[in-house]
Amino acid sequence: MKLLVILPRFPYPLEKGDKLRAYNHIRFLSAQHEIILCALNQGKVKPEYLEKLQPFCKSIHIFQLRRPGIFLNLARALFVGIPFQAGYFYNHNIQKKIDKVISNEKPDHIFCQLLRVAEYVKDKNIAKTIDYQDVFSKGIERRISKVPFYLRPVFKSEYKRLLKYENALFDIFDNKVIISEPDRDLIPHPEKEKIHIIPNGVDHDFFKPKELEKKYEIVFIGNMGYPPNVDAAEYLAKKVLPLVHLQKPYAKLLLAGATPAKRVQEQESEFVHITGWVDDIRDCYAQAKIFIAPMQIGTGLQNKLLEAMAMKIPSITSSLANSALCAKDGEEILIGETPEDYAKHIISLLDDENFADKIAEAGYNFVLQKFDWERATDKLGQIMIDTTKI
Repeated sequence: MKLLVILPRFPYPLEKGDKLRAYNHIRFLSAQHEIILCALNQGKVKPEYLEKLQPFCKSIHIFQLRRPGIFLNLARALFVGIPFQAGYFYNHNIQKKIDKVISNEKPDHIFCQLLRVAEYVKDKNIAKTIDYQDVFSKGIERRISKVPFYLRPVFKSEYKRLLKYENALFDIFDNKVIISEPDRDLIPHPEKEKIHIIPNGVDHDFFKPKELEKKYEIVFIGNMGYPPNVDAAEYLAKKVLPLVHLQKPYAKLLLAGATPAKRVQEQESEFVHITGWVDDIRDCYAQAKIFIAPMQIGTGLQNKLLEAMAMKIPSITSSLANSALCAKDGEEILIGETPEDYAKHIISLLDDENFADKIAEAGYNFVLQKFDWERATDKLGQIMIDTTKI
């Protein structure tokens, strides 16, 4: 099958969840299908990043989103009533280039990652699949109370437009996939049960137990410019760590990940270290005794939890994040809801090495058995084959 893949970002380096998912989908789909990649991008893609995708793609087309054009894109979105999440990425000149690729390549199937690129193919009479990945409308709704008051009308408007758009896309695409069952249940369509669940996976050959000196008691990892991660990092440093210090005054927190926002940078202290981009994120996991992801907003399956558990790091998270993961509380993971809960779990793991080892081992086995990129992508490929006339 000749498969045209359209992405809102070039899928390398792997510092964002959507890039990680897209990269692994392309990697495993390429074993059985011919991949033509069209990726939007801001800024130049480094040659070494291109080299990471070239073995999996027949051809790669990169279309630049430039700042002046983006402002026009957003204005158009406001005028025609589509979400900013879609309007930001839509450009008439890029549309012409994608149309040309489609005309030249004549793909059997089109695969779009995220609603951000759906506008480019919504009128194409070709079998097509959309990966919602997670539910943007719900993510925006959860952020409304967190943003400054003067931005709330904008977020409320975007939430309503996203609800309408997510619903409309259901009827435009032949296949719909999403990352987890809880996310599927949030899609506002009466036939949402027809959405296929394609979970994320873990590269178990890469993320595996690694012995390093434990320099930190706690680590949180993620793209530190992404609002749910910014919120969680600040929450950890301001609300959880001070409670831990009441019993463990030496405890140190590592906040690791690319593009730390100002709110994250402001947490730097004697007991809070911020890395920014690191070449090998596995070292950050391995240097900590406990991984914690106290997610308060956002949707989807947290890759950072999968990676930490695959490296046998005892992990703590919120019920919100675990709703997609579905690990057993008290056996494979620990669940918190308040700063007091998280501090209590951290202290119990630090005080009882046997308990920490038990949680780590069970979490490792859980992820090993449930989350695998190849199995998940094989299912995705079969879904697309079933609706493609070759």
